[in-house]
Amino acid sequence: MFIHCLGAAAGGGYPQWNCACAGCRKARANPDVATTHAGIAVSGDGEQWHLLNATPDVHHQIAADPSLHPGPGIRTTPVTGVLLTDAEFDHTIGLLMLREESSLTVYGTYPVLEALTRWFPVRELLSDYADLSWSLVEIGKPLDLDDRLRATAFLTGSKAPRYVGRSRLPGPEWEVGFRLEDTVTGGILVYAPTLPRWDEKFAEQVASADCVFLDGTFWTDDEMSCQGAGSRTGRSMGHMPISGDDGSARALAELPAKRKIYTHINNTNPILDEGSKERRWLTDLGIEVGRAGLEVEI
Repeated sequence: MFIHCLGAAAGGGYPQWNCACAGCRKARANPDVATTHAGIAVSGDGEQWHLLNATPDVHHQIAADPSLHPGPGIRTTPVTGVLLTDAEFDHTIGLLMLREESSLTVYGTYPVLEALTRWFPVRELLSDYADLSWSLVEIGKPLDLDDRLRATAFLTGSKAPRYVGRSRLPGPEWEVGFRLEDTVTGGILVYAPTLPRWDEKFAEQVASADCVFLDGTFWTDDEMSCQGAGSRTGRSMGHMPISGDDGSARALAELPAKRKIYTHINNTNPILDEGSKERRWLTDLGIEVGRAGLEVEI
């Protein structure tokens, strides 16, 4: 299985357009450390590729990765599908950018597809532009994406996007992770950009994984308030912190996976700074920080 990291930032990107935190100032002064919104591309054969989420930066992300470039036909593309982990803007706006009469399959849970029908009507907006197929994802039910790539969704959280308001649909299936398996080699990838808690069910998903891309939004639960960037805690937004006795880093470090990589990293998170003590601590634990251009083969 081939895995290409297209970007690693949480909503707003890095730097975020309206933020003057220390990290964003550093990223503006040195564009080499900037990163686009979190997303990956996955392929079993190196020819057909599926995107995990469609970010607002998807055009730039595809342009930056030669494996995703169109050809050999004038309008043929190796990008054949998009798997949505939720219905948030930073994971779905890119669908509007992929409207140029491409034949793609978009996979999502019932609440996610309904959100893109009722409240953020992407499906209607694209109906006259692109040949998109919309495929329902059921929790725990394996889905064959192509001849060798199989995806299974698992619940991570139940937080609906804010634009949905109080018009909630029944059921918790708003936020999922995906477990992807190469049915030829047996390689297993787990992608979970949102994780409110590390419970027994999640532990089962990652126990046998070869590569894990995990929610690295915040270093501490009170990170936003400590930096004057907001008042909400990380956990209230559906993201468990990296650090601390109850953080994700120590559990992640104990996994047998060959590659352990944080993604969906907020602009206030010090791990974006390669020289920070937080980054060095993760490195010592054998944990990486995602970046555009990072490639993994399992």
